[in-house]
Amino acid sequence: MSENHDYLRTSTTSGFRLRADITALMLKGAGYAAIFCLATWFVIWAIYAVGLLLPPESKERPDPTPYSLLVPATERVLT
Repeated sequence: MSENHDYLRTSTTSGFRLRADITALMLKGAGYAAIFCLATWFVIWAIYAVGLLLPPESKERPDPTPYSLLVPATERVLT
């Protein structure tokens, strides 16, 4: 129960320790957020780069709709 989480190895009597620990934890969280944002930006950029490599004809093609779901009107079952 008496775990000591002194990350910066400072003295326990000074008020500096609390401020230093809080600052260190906030910087750690900001680092994690920066890594997440950069990774998200990289993934979006990679998808964009792959899109640039596609031929222009790929943008003119119709959507790849699953044609197996399109049933002619004569074969529909009325309930």
